Amino acid sequence: MLTLATAMTVAVPLLLVSDERSLFYIPGPEDVRFQKISRTGNEKDWPFTVDDGTLSCVWSGGQKIVQFIETVPDDLDEHEVEGYVPDMVFVSSNPFDITLLNIGSRHLIVQVDTVEELIERMAPFERLGRRLCDQPRGTDIGPGEL
Repeated sequence: MLTLATAMTVAVPLLLVSDERSLFYIPGPEDVRFQKISRTGNEKDWPFTVDDGTLSCVWSGGQKIVQFIETVPDDLDEHEVEGYVPDMVFVSSNPFDITLLNIGSRHLIVQVDTVEELIERMAPFERLGRRLCDQPRGTDIGPGEL
């Protein structure tokens, strides 16, 4: 027990200095970052089936979680828009996250032959989303920075 207390005494200050969140950190609205992204005309490895959406990042479970959220379709009338809940997928280079966490929203991810190909397509968006977590609220990362 004394060893655990000693380890925590050393680890907690290091955690605070490195600006990391603990496993038990509960994010608030100030911790969420959003960035609208769109497919450019010459982009061949776009991993999503829709051409635009929102990339989000939030600290959860001690790590940065990146998600892609579809844009509300333009063809909905005002009553449909009010109750519309957009679909989202987890953006990750972890095969477990890509396959199992996105089972319910596979229609938002392009069909590929292998998980490796999907990881190659998702990795740049995961990096962008993780950088988003480090930015001040309201920061807009330009398309050339992807």
